[in-house]
Amino acid sequence: MFDKAILEEVRKLKESYDASVEKSLPKRPERRENFTTGGGIPLKRLYTPTDIEGVNYNEDLGVPGSFPYTRGVQETQYRGRFWTMRQYAGFATAEDSNRRYRMLLDQGTMGLSVAFDLPTQIGYDSDHHMAAGEVGKVGVAIDSMADMEILFDGIPLDKVSTSMTINAPSSVLLAMYIGVAEKQGVAMDQLSGTIQNDILKEYIARGTYIFPPKPSMRLITNIFDFCSKNVPKWNTISISGYHIREAGSTAVQEVAFTLADGIAYVEAAIKAGLDPNVFGKRLSFFFNAHNDFIEEIAKFRAARRLWARILKERFGVTDPKALPLRFHTQTGGCTLTAQQPENNIARVTVQALAAVLGGTQSLHTNSMDEALALPTEKSVRIALKTQQIIAHESGVCNTIDPMAGSYAIESLTNEIEAQAMDYISKIDEMGGMMTAIEKGYVQKQIQDAAYDYQLSIENNDRVVVGVNKFTVEEEAGSLQLLKVDESVGTNQARKLKELREKRDNIAVTNALSSIREVAKDETANLMPSILDAVRCYTTEGEICGVLREEFGEYKENIVL
Repeated sequence: MFDKAILEEVRKLKESYDASVEKSLPKRPERRENFTTGGGIPLKRLYTPTDIEGVNYNEDLGVPGSFPYTRGVQETQYRGRFWTMRQYAGFATAEDSNRRYRMLLDQGTMGLSVAFDLPTQIGYDSDHHMAAGEVGKVGVAIDSMADMEILFDGIPLDKVSTSMTINAPSSVLLAMYIGVAEKQGVAMDQLSGTIQNDILKEYIARGTYIFPPKPSMRLITNIFDFCSKNVPKWNTISISGYHIREAGSTAVQEVAFTLADGIAYVEAAIKAGLDPNVFGKRLSFFFNAHNDFIEEIAKFRAARRLWARILKERFGVTDPKALPLRFHTQTGGCTLTAQQPENNIARVTVQALAAVLGGTQSLHTNSMDEALALPTEKSVRIALKTQQIIAHESGVCNTIDPMAGSYAIESLTNEIEAQAMDYISKIDEMGGMMTAIEKGYVQKQIQDAAYDYQLSIENNDRVVVGVNKFTVEEEAGSLQLLKVDESVGTNQARKLKELREKRDNIAVTNALSSIREVAKDETANLMPSILDAVRCYTTEGEICGVLREEFGEYKENIVL
């Protein structure tokens, strides 16, 4: 991008600068010997055009909305419309969560994001013994379509985009959502939103799996196929790096392992006879926004460029609408501190700004109290207002990719892409992501990175304000927290009992028998039979129970 003669002049100027700095260091020493990003990438004291002299603007950067999408997936980015401000919420009962959703919509949220409780995430009804003590605690309890009807009562599903953080039982919850829409008079081809539906990261980092990998991948590709024909506006998977980062990975590992998961899903879908030019348009991603501002911006740009190149060069995708990496971002939950929780507002602001400057399509900002409990209504409002202030007051949305051309940003973008590609190549050599997971390679890499990160805090090499530096004495109970009452579990069990007494149980028995028969045929799509089952108020636990019997359950391979 630069004239060779100019680069040579810059190189000489930089050499002179370095010599001058080295001479003055004894009198004015730097704060520490080694400066690195949060992920451990060494940082130079000063970046100049010589650090990006190999960059070809047309091939490596281009313009927004065009390959390789480094500068964004939309031609006009936020000058056209802001990102979707999608606050992740759900707790206790469907009634409680519905009230929270209405408040968020009234306050300017552009899309809903449903947090389900742990029993729902792993396919158990609220009255199952495995659900004891967990009902409604980390999300909303959804046992049947009756709960889903209450959850979205008064919310028109043809006008709201909904994201559902659900994985192993994604097909069941998506079917319930479609069923509720039908009751509202909304056809499934009018629905827009996303299901996470990313089982590989559950095996790697999160742990809410049910079935072994093979039938799990079948369920995922069944959803791809069903939605491409019937729910064309729906994003059928949100390939998640967020939980990989929350488990302790570096920024590079987050990009590498997320895209390696994406490669595995594309390969599985192609094997099932699907066209990546078609289903590729409905793939979406989900990333973390951590504390290192510069690294995070570069991470998002590198991920976009790398994924477009993988689809084009590895899978031969030709449709330009299937190439862009579209992603949702959530600020870093693992960065939030229980000490001085108000400090988390500043952390979240920095992280959200990095996501916006990195070109996210959708954003959730964590609340200041989430290291202690589910967020209160007040803290959720502050989190949402943080996004609105960035959008409307900061000015960063008035030009597209304003960080482009920064020598440090472009150099780091190249470095993250190269290091991520090294990981992907190692995974390919092992035989792909499933083999790498089975061998424990990915888990071990994350564990080691998490250990190093924690050690850096404990050794005071990394400052966490309010934790290992700038601490204060705090009064216990000074912050008002949201608490979920134990009666939620009792009430859900009562509602389930009443549901089972009132519904057509012959229809339920027939629906479960149909699911069992379809599950035995590996070439059949399970979505239509699951949809029929939820329409007659078969519960999630009943459907997953049949699939557990047919598919078995996954047992984790412990890696130390």
